[in-house]
Amino acid sequence: MSKKLTISSIKKVKGVQPLVMITAYDALFAKLVSESADMILVGDSLNMSFAGKSDTISATLQQMIYHTNAVCRGAQNSFVVCDMPFGTYIDKESALKNAIEVFQQTPADCVKIEGGQEKAAIIEHLTANGIAVCGHIGLLPQSVRSEGGYKVKGKTEAEREVLIADAKAVEEAGAFCMVIEGTKAEVAKEVAEAVSIPVIGIGAGADVDGQVLVFSDMLGLFEEFTPKFVKKYLDGATLVKNAVQEYAQEVQSRAFPTEEHTY
Repeated sequence: MSKKLTISSIKKVKGVQPLVMITAYDALFAKLVSESADMILVGDSLNMSFAGKSDTISATLQQMIYHTNAVCRGAQNSFVVCDMPFGTYIDKESALKNAIEVFQQTPADCVKIEGGQEKAAIIEHLTANGIAVCGHIGLLPQSVRSEGGYKVKGKTEAEREVLIADAKAVEEAGAFCMVIEGTKAEVAKEVAEAVSIPVIGIGAGADVDGQVLVFSDMLGLFEEFTPKFVKKYLDGATLVKNAVQEYAQEVQSRAFPTEEHTY
């Protein structure tokens, strides 16, 4: 991106140009992805891809603030979204207090909140107090334990109706865009058509207003498992392992460093 997007410009691209969102957790990768990504999500997924945890739930607010600052330093011309971690927005008062902490301690452009109708009052409270909010509906990673696993949404008519109602509630509460995750493609399409703000999909088909992927998934760096919705654009793990193996062999054989790399 040559020019940083704003909330207004993000809302205007709905129906015109799909938004490109990707996660980043540090300055190095933020800088690498910033040229192509419209928006960078500092996701609590870092708890899994960086910290080796089995889910996102134990990510803390201070972790998110630390990584958001790193991303903002690496991609100063990018629109940066900070995930609000589990337990930081259980009611309006705590949500506002914690979101203010994010805004005061980082240059993040907005926070992301998981939940639909049940979180609408919280989203409304945040937006009424100067906090920009990106919503998140469908499969909610922070609810994985209460739901007994990662379950695709939109399989029944009842779920379809709830998702559309969730999207409308999030929009009416003041969110400027939202993520929809792990949802049947035909239902995600209906959700995107039901609201006037961009709906960014992950595992939700192509007929939405943009896409987001975790960088370590799409670059093939995370080896433990690959979700169905992930396309690997690079065999990153193999490339890294091969490079490190070559380095190790050269060190052991004294082929490195050569005169070229010596003072």
